[in-house]
Amino acid sequence: MKVIVIGGGPSGMLAAITAKQNGHQVILLEKMKSLGRKLLITGKGRCNITSSLAMEEFIKNTPGNGKFLYSCYKNYTNQDIIQFLKQQGLEVKEERGNRIFPVTDKSIDVLKCFTKKLKELGVKIQYETTVTKILVNKENNQVIGVETNKGKIEANKVIIATGGKSYPLTGSTGDGYKLVQELGHTITQIKPSLVPLDSYDKEVCKQLQGLSLRNVEIKLIDVQEKREIYHDFGEMIFTHFGVSGPVILSSSAHLVRYKGIDTKLKEEEITLKIDLKPALSEQKLDDRIIRDFKEISNKQFKNSLDKLLPQKLIPVIIERSKVCPNKLVHDITKEERKQLGCLIKNFTVGIKGFRTIEEAIITSGGVSIKEINPKTMESKKVKGLYFAGEIIDVDSYTGGFNLQIAYSTGYTAGLDL
Repeated sequence: MKVIVIGGGPSGMLAAITAKQNGHQVILLEKMKSLGRKLLITGKGRCNITSSLAMEEFIKNTPGNGKFLYSCYKNYTNQDIIQFLKQQGLEVKEERGNRIFPVTDKSIDVLKCFTKKLKELGVKIQYETTVTKILVNKENNQVIGVETNKGKIEANKVIIATGGKSYPLTGSTGDGYKLVQELGHTITQIKPSLVPLDSYDKEVCKQLQGLSLRNVEIKLIDVQEKREIYHDFGEMIFTHFGVSGPVILSSSAHLVRYKGIDTKLKEEEITLKIDLKPALSEQKLDDRIIRDFKEISNKQFKNSLDKLLPQKLIPVIIERSKVCPNKLVHDITKEERKQLGCLIKNFTVGIKGFRTIEEAIITSGGVSIKEINPKTMESKKVKGLYFAGEIIDVDSYTGGFNLQIAYSTGYTAGLDL
């Protein structure tokens, strides 16, 4: 059988490897000059390969149609990708949050494992090749090949792994959506997911720009409904426009489903609440502040929080506390001290909306899962047409889950089921 794989990301590469191992002639078509461009920038260039959690937890961490992936996750697990990399000579390590990284901390080494295997198997790769049309025999509705900028290529099976619309410079420009729409497939609304958030408190965010907070607890609150939308624990960072970092990106996946990308959030509609000291109860935090204040009772308030908070955060906390910066610590009232503790446990940032899809890590939306066989990844509309990776309407939180979707769907699409 002749198999064409469109797209050289992790899902496409693994689909090509799997199909070749099943004894087929395989051609991998990539429109860029090299493979895995997006893979190289994952995990800040370190590549968060997958998660060490049990596979059932992957579904729980996939707010975008996670149950659809049950069969794929069964076919190809986190242990399978780890074993694949080890067979290619790359060891991995586990970091906090169950995140799996290469021991070298270099995403290029993960990519080399894929390209090494493709070469070893003899998979034919055509670079700078853009597919313009999927060719289908209208009599039996069966794929017969593709049309490209370099001519027609015949095939019995076509696997589309063209990615979404996030990070377009890596080649993810949404090309695949048009190709499959022409064949009658439905594309659900395309939205950014795992995307930084804009804030109404821009001056505060600019003041805190670059400040990374670890081990904080966040909550997204619908102020009007007095409802908690999302909560998480981990790392975040302030930017010139708002907030980003792992817990913020994961929160955006919930917020985009809760409000919709086209909804402009009003002031005091959605609030990000940050607990800067989640390990301490309000009483224990107050006890800590009392101890700190006793040691520096003759200092001014503005110089009293060095042991408690990051330096960059202190001026903002002091301003929000409404306590006079020059007030001596021993003159601070119990009420003012309690207010300080409450502020540290409930630091708020007003959320204005989402950054653009070009800044998103992944795309939410894509080919409707109702039109794909979850056991094989084959189209229910066109025989011999398969899907893998981000082009499908599935998406997860940060932590290696989205790359596992790529491996599991790519492997399944490459199988003969």
